[in-house]
Amino acid sequence: MSSIELSITDLRSILEFTSTLAREAGDLILEGSKAIAASGDVNSKKNSVDLVTEYDVRVEELVREEIKKAYPGFQFIGEESYSAGVRPDLTDDPTFCVDPIDGTTNFVHGFPFVAISLGLIYKKRPVLGVIYNPFLDYLYTGIEGHGSYLSKNKQIPQKLPLSAPRPLPSLSGALIAVEWGSARSQTAAGSKAESFLRLAGDPNHANPVEGGRMAHSLRSLGSAALNFSMVAQGGLDVYWEIGCWAWDVCAGIVIGQEAGCYVTGGHDGPRDGNVTPEILLGRKYLIVRAIADSETEKGIDAQKRIAEEFYATVADTDPC
Repeated sequence: MSSIELSITDLRSILEFTSTLAREAGDLILEGSKAIAASGDVNSKKNSVDLVTEYDVRVEELVREEIKKAYPGFQFIGEESYSAGVRPDLTDDPTFCVDPIDGTTNFVHGFPFVAISLGLIYKKRPVLGVIYNPFLDYLYTGIEGHGSYLSKNKQIPQKLPLSAPRPLPSLSGALIAVEWGSARSQTAAGSKAESFLRLAGDPNHANPVEGGRMAHSLRSLGSAALNFSMVAQGGLDVYWEIGCWAWDVCAGIVIGQEAGCYVTGGHDGPRDGNVTPEILLGRKYLIVRAIADSETEKGIDAQKRIAEEFYATVADTDPC
């Protein structure tokens, strides 16, 4: 049981704090982008595709220190500190879950889909999320039970999704986000390639794709946080990922669920839409945008049906 109790008033105060902190961190991200453009000097991470710079560490240090001053009793899980061996257990205590720069490859290349992702876990559940893209000045926020919002260019926040949910009869009409990730072995990349082919392929062509769903198209934004945000916004219908981490998705889960999205884990996970610690930490994620009720089907049932169709199409592999 947590020694710290959080009320909705507390969560709103934390949201204001994290939103301000995200913008401050965003300024540092932009500074880093300019430095990279000027020097071309970057440090390699796991491979040449997944690069990180000193700014990844600097942003996390900034965030961690500000959180420590404001909320000394809270725990902290961050991408860079985790990589350095700091791996606290997930408890009932409030825990910030942070990706300082989500979309590091985009960051290095100047592709403006980069974000800082600040999530708060409480009693082992994601309860608050802030995702900020400083290149576009898009700030996504959400509190469990109190909706999620997008503020563009510091304007009045708009409630998510941005438009009324549309029907989604099947994957054949879906715009789906997928990512290659950093694991590029024959096994990992080959499995994803086959899944992507089945999602996009035409089963009725003269040269058919067996099991093809003929999705409207596939997209890769290069950022798990922004993929989640775009599904919440309604610009993407589905996002599927194997291999990212809790700090990539924690904030996005809250923002997505508060926008009416359905979130689940891997093929064999529960389908009730409840994000358990096993799903949060499981490194397999599927999010389906909000779907309105119809005369014959409730929206949640339509979301679950889309999820089942999706998992009948793609391969189940273990994260590398």
